[in-house]
Amino acid sequence: MLKNIFTLVLLTLVGVACTSQEQQKETADSGAVGKLKISDDGRYFTKENGDPFFWLGDTGWLLFGKLNREDAELYLENRREKGFNVIQVMVLHSVGAVNAYGDTALVNKNVATPKVTEGNSFSDSTQYDYWDHMDYIVDLAAEKGLYMAMVPVWGTNVKEGHVNQAQGETYAAWLADRYKDRPNIIWLNGGDIRGTDSLEVWLRMGTTLREKDKNHLITFHPRGRTTSSVWFHNEDWLDFNMFQSGHRNYAQDTTAGELHYGEDNWRFIVGDMKLTPPKPTLDGEPSYEMIPQGLHNPENPYWGASDVRRYGYWSVFAGGAGYTYGHNTVMQMLQSTDEGSAFGGKGVWDDAIDHPGAMQMVHLKTLMLSRPYFERVPDQTLVAKQPGDKYDYQIATRGKDYAFIYTYNGKNISVNMGKIEGDNVKASWFNPKKGTFTELEETFPNKGVVEFNPPGEPRDGNDWVLVLDSK
Repeated sequence: MLKNIFTLVLLTLVGVACTSQEQQKETADSGAVGKLKISDDGRYFTKENGDPFFWLGDTGWLLFGKLNREDAELYLENRREKGFNVIQVMVLHSVGAVNAYGDTALVNKNVATPKVTEGNSFSDSTQYDYWDHMDYIVDLAAEKGLYMAMVPVWGTNVKEGHVNQAQGETYAAWLADRYKDRPNIIWLNGGDIRGTDSLEVWLRMGTTLREKDKNHLITFHPRGRTTSSVWFHNEDWLDFNMFQSGHRNYAQDTTAGELHYGEDNWRFIVGDMKLTPPKPTLDGEPSYEMIPQGLHNPENPYWGASDVRRYGYWSVFAGGAGYTYGHNTVMQMLQSTDEGSAFGGKGVWDDAIDHPGAMQMVHLKTLMLSRPYFERVPDQTLVAKQPGDKYDYQIATRGKDYAFIYTYNGKNISVNMGKIEGDNVKASWFNPKKGTFTELEETFPNKGVVEFNPPGEPRDGNDWVLVLDSK
């Protein structure tokens, strides 16, 4: 049965959707930071009180190194207001790391000897060091309800021989001891690297973090188009999997030794969910907003807001426990005083934090938390007629009495009814760009195949979520 857009009527009931800035801010503010756990089924994150925790991350990789106190406040408050709850950040981008105040992190570039001073008074430059500044930002994030997912040392430093097993163990033990009692820490071992590059160092650091810190979750941030599960799924220290779907388009995905999924980041989730024991998994680095396709050539087209939405809904509907957004300019905290930029970065970070993709990410989180969360499972049997692959691919997830189906380009959605409870269902369209629901006037029998026509004409970026609820 073909349903036309002109049969739609906008819902205005309180609580149906967070459409105002005030409501979005309320969503972002809900719940203080505290211990995170894994759900009983091993698929999702939960707070210690049992409430669901949907990971909505941002990559603020160079936050500790490049931002002063005032800028850190601006950035973290912006992310809080936009509904983010996890900030992925490098503790050390390099063994020669220096922060915005000119403080070096290490003695002689040795991770085993952090450069610390007595006291931590900000007004006394002889006391306030690299690690005091990091403490300040971590604590400020906690006040704002934000978790800091911290990479101890970026992978290239280890690969290049600057960190051996003994140094890595000493450093991991020191870090764990310093931050084990803070409420908002998540550890990201690795850092854009394959697990086979310096495998023993990563194993030693992961094991040490777990031995010294029983309070916080640990994963591994891998190289593009790879997943932590390939090397570490059965390690006791790895609480959940993370993959990096990367920044290449379908045609660019040709490198040997990688998973050739192209832009289909949902395939990583499908693979990880087949593993035992079950562990949560998520895309910790998809294509960033405003980064060149393929990463290195600024002459190539840049990824945009519709792309980061697509990666988010594809991976989460496939069973992901959350999603990490990224922006090229923000992840490197690009400033007007910088001499050049990496990866064709444009503009400055404090403007880029308000680009469209960042403003739209909260709608994914809002949608997922709008229905019973822990009963959600991926279910492609809902899609009666798959319109195609790549950008045509439609992906479905459901609970007992609700279902979501995502289309990236607004092509008709054919649904096998009867997959959720009830004799009848009501249907609505959820707008990933605006976070609004629009309900169809008609109620549908919960049987047979029904075809739904999303608003607008079919085109890439005209994305919608079909929402079905038992009636």
